[in-house]
Formats: sequence, C-alpha cells, structure tokens
Amino acid sequence: MQKQTAYKPGLDGVIATETKLSYLDVDAEEIVLRGYDLIELAQNKQYLDLVQLLLKGDLPDEEQRNSLERELKNEYDLPGGFFSLFERLPKDTHPMDALRTGVSALAGYEENLNARREEEISRTALRLLAKIPNITANSYHILHDEAVVEPKQELPYSANFLYMITGKVPSPAEAEYFDQSLMVYSEHEMPNSTFTARVIASTNADIYGALTGAVASLKGNLHGGANEAVMHMLLEGRTTDGFRRLLYEKLHNKEKVMGFGHRVYMKKMDPRAALMKEALRELAAERKREDLFEMCEAGEQLIKEEKGLYPNLDYYAAPVYYLLGIPIDLYTPIFFAARTLGLCAHVSEQYANNKLFRPRVLYTGPRGLHP
Repeated sequence: MQKQTAYKPGLDGVIATETKLSYLDVDAEEIVLRGYDLIELAQNKQYLDLVQLLLKGDLPDEEQRNSLERELKNEYDLPGGFFSLFERLPKDTHPMDALRTGVSALAGYEENLNARREEEISRTALRLLAKIPNITANSYHILHDEAVVEPKQELPYSANFLYMITGKVPSPAEAEYFDQSLMVYSEHEMPNSTFTARVIASTNADIYGALTGAVASLKGNLHGGANEAVMHMLLEGRTTDGFRRLLYEKLHNKEKVMGFGHRVYMKKMDPRAALMKEALRELAAERKREDLFEMCEAGEQLIKEEKGLYPNLDYYAAPVYYLLGIPIDLYTPIFFAARTLGLCAHVSEQYANNKLFRPRVLYTGPRGLHP
C-alpha cells in the first residue's frame, strides 16, 4: 500500500529549497533581497545595483557600478548573423516564442557552456543580461518588418533597453521609471519560472537550458501575460465608467480579472504594485493622462469591494509601459528580461548546493488489473 504523505496541489506552501536570495514576508509586507527591502532598493538604487547584489552578494559603490556597466556594454552586440534567426520565423510568432528561440540559440555561441562555478556563472549571467534586451527589442522589430535598433553605448543600461524598444532616446524621468520597473520585476522568490529554472539546473543542465525553460513557463497565462491583459482591458474600457462596466461584466460572467490577486499576496496589496502606482500617478500627470490613472484607481476599488482582491505588480506596470510607448506584446518579454537577473542567481545557487528534484505522486489510478 502506498504510504500516504501530505498532498499539496500546485505544491502550495511546500518548501522546495533553501535560498539566500529572496523571501516574500507577507506579514511584514516586505520583499527581502539578500537582507534588503526591494521597495527601498527600487526607491534609492538602480537595476545595476541589484545585478551585483544578487550575483555577488553586496551592493556596489559607484566605481563598481560603472565597471559593471562597462562589462555589460562590451557584451551588448549579438553574434554575426544572429538576427537572421528571427527573419526566418513566421510573422505571427509570439514575442515570447521568439525570445525563447533566441535564448536557446545563444547557447551555441557560449564558450564556457559547461561552467558551473559561481564566478563563471556570474560572467555568463552578465552576457545574458547584456544580450537579452537586444533580443527582446529587435526580434519584435524584425517580426514587424521594422528596422533593427542598435544599442547606444553612451546610454545607461536601462535607458538603452528602452531606446532599443521605442527607437527614441528616453528622458531621464522615463529611463528612471523603466529602470524602477526592471528592479521590481527582477526577483520574486519562487514563482513557477524560477522553480522551472532550478528544476532544470538540478539535472546539471546548462544555464541557457534553464532559462529557455523559464521563458516557456512565463509564457503561460497563469504566470505571465497579466500585464498585457490589463492594458487590453483598459483600452477596451476607454473611460472610467466604461472600465467599471467591463469589470462588472467580467465578474458577472465569472471570468478571471487579470492584474488582481496573487498566490502569495492573498489579503494585502503587492508592495511592488504600490510602487508602480505612484510611478503611474507621476507619469500620467506628466503626460496629461490623469484619466488613465483614474481608471486604474476605480478598477482597484471595485475589485477590492466586490472580491476582496488587491492589485498585483502587473496591474500598474502595464499602464506605465503604455505611457512609455512600449508595444503591449513586449510587456511579458520585458518581464523576463528583468527577471533574467533573478533566474541566473537562482541557477548559480542551485549549482552550488545541488540536489536533483525528484518528487513523488499520490497515485489515484486502479490497481490489480491483469491483461
């Protein structure tokens, strides 16, 4: 007879691994990154500061940050002929599929593919962080018969990423909003894509394979894509009253309203959403689009009253990206590009103290059958 053990559908609440990288302390309403509060980091630091923090364990000083940025800039360019990969894809290829293909293809150019030591993985991670924004932006341009936008060496990392997407050099404020969004998307403990990456890495597969699996995981609409869905709802609603009617209709039809609720933040607002809400407030005022902010606030209040649910990060990140001129189909690829940092840190940690993931099942099928 099979020994009965606790069964948790979706592994809900199951502790799968130890980590020094991050922790979601829901009671304290704090997202901890190596001892620091992510929201405080996003308010006072830059994405590149998190790169050193997550990959090496400490925050950089200005000289170290500048050195890190030079390393990244040296790796911006993709291998010769790489863009032809996207020219051969069907034009209706989803941007996440193009990104997954690009990440996988990069493995063929990696000279140290079998690296497993922390310092080696850190160098590979920097190459990935440098090249994935290029893949994200320009695979989209190619699929839409637009000109490739080459990286600008003179721009800071996040500003260059936004420039490659829009083809316009962002203002300092625009670059700051975008950088802040990358920070809050960078790492979030153990969501499905991170778990996927660690499971793959536990087989001793290379980091490119682990990240390719993570892209596939994030494409699933129960994990990624909520930011895109939110923006489509806002555009469909058009006005505050129209948006409220749309949400009421979805609730009446028992449809899932994207951008609300979270497996971890069940009864409190995602702290990252609160940060992006303030960014939207400022950006909407600057763009004379207070109507968009009012729509979002009205939707937040309605869902809280009707369902007791709070916005997650995607709810407020979506309109921020919209006002920055980012195509909606790129919202989830940008999520992945930002999360590449956390994924690489988790893969490195998995290699350093590896145990192959091999769970068991609760068998519910028949027994004792004979041919």
